[in-house]
Amino acid sequence: MTSDFVPCVATFIAPDANTELLPTLRAAQSLLPKAGAPTWLDPERAADIFFEADLNDLASLRDTLMSRRSRDAGIDIVVQPSGGRRKRLFLADMDSTMIGQECIDELADFAGLKPRVSAITERAMRGELAFEPALRERVSLLKGLPLGVVDEVIGTRITMTPGGTALVRTMQAHGAYCCLVSGGFTLFTSPIAARIGFDEHRGNILLSENGQLSGEVAEPILGRAAKLQTLVELRDRFGLAPHETLAVGDGANDLAMIGEAGLGVAFRAKPAVAAAAAAQIDHNDLTALLFAQGYPRSSFAPEGQTAA
Repeated sequence: MTSDFVPCVATFIAPDANTELLPTLRAAQSLLPKAGAPTWLDPERAADIFFEADLNDLASLRDTLMSRRSRDAGIDIVVQPSGGRRKRLFLADMDSTMIGQECIDELADFAGLKPRVSAITERAMRGELAFEPALRERVSLLKGLPLGVVDEVIGTRITMTPGGTALVRTMQAHGAYCCLVSGGFTLFTSPIAARIGFDEHRGNILLSENGQLSGEVAEPILGRAAKLQTLVELRDRFGLAPHETLAVGDGANDLAMIGEAGLGVAFRAKPAVAAAAAAQIDHNDLTALLFAQGYPRSSFAPEGQTAA
């Protein structure tokens, strides 16, 4: 091995047991330099192939591995250095990442304004609008909604993304600290973080008067810069190296923290986010982030239960 080459790993993750991984694995062995035999993390869904490569070549190797066959089969592939795979700090976006919805869009539905607000949300998440003014505009449209609508949205509209609880609690069982950091609102991040099991949560504060939303959000707004700041702050608090961190999100306001993390993951993300991230998960649930860290299926904490 030359001094320019380091041990690396490519992780192949299928969405279900019906997806045939072996053809993709065999093709990968012929493409990856000094590739070993597959190491199975889940006999039906996930496997590692260890190899050696120049770090500058990892992005192009990932693109090569993401052949049409892999995309058509719905196989996600994460390529990274093999050292330090298991992360000690995890930051996650909430809307359309840890949950399946955009909370502000669901609130807007109660005001009969969901199409209008959703259009603004979509443009902001694609990076076509600056996040902070777009949030202020959307919140202003919610003026007069009763606070009780929040509980109704949480109870009837919000669904947890599969694999989220297993992801958080498995990482915690192995010493990681987990933070839910959202450009959404603390009225949502608080109960959702508690349900999933995060160590802490951060979000924006919706202001209210006389039991109704005032149409304003507290300043300063937690957006792209604040998410990055949270990662750096927590990393420094725990004395961690940059490579010991993991961040996941789907929108443009997640780009800074995704770029700073040791492993930054775009989860079912907008095109610009997927293109910029070191890793992307398009076909699997959130347990893909455990496979990416080298956790075998047998070590996963059950959904909804605290890991031993």
